[in-house]
Amino acid sequence: MEQRDILSTGEAGPFRLTGDVIARCLALGFDARGRSDMALEAMIDGGAIRPGEAVDDEAELTAAAVLVPLVERPGGLSVMLTKRTAHLAHHPGQISFPGGRLEEVDNGDLIACALRETAEEVGLDPALIRVLGRLDDYVTGTGFIVTPVVGLIRPPFQLSPDSFEVAEVFEVPLDFVLDQANHSLERREVRGRQRPFWALTWNDRLIWGATAGILVNLSDVLADRG
Repeated sequence: MEQRDILSTGEAGPFRLTGDVIARCLALGFDARGRSDMALEAMIDGGAIRPGEAVDDEAELTAAAVLVPLVERPGGLSVMLTKRTAHLAHHPGQISFPGGRLEEVDNGDLIACALRETAEEVGLDPALIRVLGRLDDYVTGTGFIVTPVVGLIRPPFQLSPDSFEVAEVFEVPLDFVLDQANHSLERREVRGRQRPFWALTWNDRLIWGATAGILVNLSDVLADRG
């Protein structure tokens, strides 16, 4: 098996992304124009479904950050996700990344926000997270501008999910996320209009909306970098 410059592999295993490789890809693949629910619709109408449109005016958007946790497992990297509890007022029962809105305690630091929210939601010690970089900002139809922070986690680690917010914590193989065959472009009616959104289905778990859009961004950045 031929070895490529940015990837490493065992004798019998597949090519593996390393933390250094991912950090380099994130820096090279960052698009300051960002992504959004609204831009996705505009791009589809224009015949394209990849980045290329500026995000909407940020003046009225609420800043937020999420952690995209990549876990080093013996079989390869995986992405940690959470399922929100059914009683929450916003996005009940949906699959998401740990994260939330920027608070005063964060002093304007979106990385600090992502790490704090992760600790609060799933109990993961920020000291165990190696921050690799960030993905494009994602503007949601609900008025948030979300900064996805990518972090690498090496086991062992302990989780203590907040039972009020988090119904489940699970992992999806990164190989599954990177395979564009698993990215489905769907539509649903919102306020009388058919709105497009990305979706991925893993073991009967539907990942959609901004979370899926961020995973598609991750795939765009890491795919074909060999």
